[in-house]
Amino acid sequence: MKTVFHIKNMVCDRCKMIVSQSLEELGATCVDVELGTVTVASDTIPDYETMRQVLESKGFELIADKNEIIIERIKTNLIDFVDPEKHVKERNVSAFLSKALNRDYSLLSKLFSKTQGISIEKYVIHLKIEKVKEFIQMNNLGFSEVAYTMGYKSSSHLARQFKMVTGLSMSEYKNLQEWGRKSLDQIV
Repeated sequence: MKTVFHIKNMVCDRCKMIVSQSLEELGATCVDVELGTVTVASDTIPDYETMRQVLESKGFELIADKNEIIIERIKTNLIDFVDPEKHVKERNVSAFLSKALNRDYSLLSKLFSKTQGISIEKYVIHLKIEKVKEFIQMNNLGFSEVAYTMGYKSSSHLARQFKMVTGLSMSEYKNLQEWGRKSLDQIV
């Protein structure tokens, strides 16, 4: 038997490692660890309150509310959606989320907007811009290459979105001393 726990603020491979190590230190056997979820062998589940406290001390939160779980699943799936290294084949957000969560997109969209105060589409734009900031900081690619890598049809489209979100052009951002990137779990 296995038990799945949903965890908030789990947005990268480092987070997965921290959660896994923390639970294993409590005696749990982690069967699977994905963004936003950890599957534990049922016979090794630590005390819930102890598990909650340990995870909170590391910046994570156990989620029990059904709608909160859906929101967290939307967020973690969208983080994968915008990550060019994940090679997500579907480029349509609504089709991707509907398939990933096996739910009607309009219901997901309404729930997300109502609880987060931002549309899924705007959230995706913010995620993409944070990823673009990362590429600019790495300084490995030109702006056109970044636009192509992130799935934009043109570098001018990316440039407009970047300026709309940050208030800066990509060149202005590149020349800053303090880049001020947001962690992906801090976007909404």
